[in-house]
Amino acid sequence: MNDFDFAAVLNAIPYLFKTGMAFTVTLTLLAAAMGLALGTVLAMMRLSPFRLLSVPAAIYVNIMRSIPLLLVIFWFYFLMPYVGAWLVGSPRPLQLGAYRSAIITFTMFEAAYFCEIMRAGIQSISRGQIAAAMAIGLTPGQAMRSVVLPQAVRNMVPSLLTRIIILFQDTSLVYVLSLTDFLGAASKIGQRDGRLVELYLFVALVYLIICVTTSQAVKRLEMRTAVVR
Repeated sequence: MNDFDFAAVLNAIPYLFKTGMAFTVTLTLLAAAMGLALGTVLAMMRLSPFRLLSVPAAIYVNIMRSIPLLLVIFWFYFLMPYVGAWLVGSPRPLQLGAYRSAIITFTMFEAAYFCEIMRAGIQSISRGQIAAAMAIGLTPGQAMRSVVLPQAVRNMVPSLLTRIIILFQDTSLVYVLSLTDFLGAASKIGQRDGRLVELYLFVALVYLIICVTTSQAVKRLEMRTAVVR
């Protein structure tokens, strides 16, 4: 411990949070928002009685959940420019860029998990409630909006928030694209100053505090919704 220089951590804090953490939070929020939107569409497709909709959605979800995120990041970043060029007939690979590739990759990957969470939440509502709603004159769409979704959202919120916490942790994988997230910022400063141990310990502590705090908040929220149910 005598060799530790925590002054290096103090000097790096402005860069770590203004550049690294800002990027991590931005990527998390964007991927979560777009992933929820895409996941909602996929969940509706999976619940559809039409196999033309349900089967492709199921295939997409199963494939995404079976492949490590790191591989998805690699494949999209290196292959999609060529696939896109082939689709549009361009003689050169499309220039997506690391940042857009990261957002699209995380959105596509997380949408598969959000889809299953939302599908499970909708299916947790008794079919009797849907039948009762339709018995009083509501259409299937009205029953879904007014009866099923309000209860399903309350059931699935803790799981959705837990998935967003995991997404926050997974954003550190963007280092493979040379993007400067919170961990990447610490790595750059640590390599420059020769203080990787101190910087990595600080990053681990920050992740631990944020994830434990938010996990406890989600657990309390889950207990409250369980009491309501």
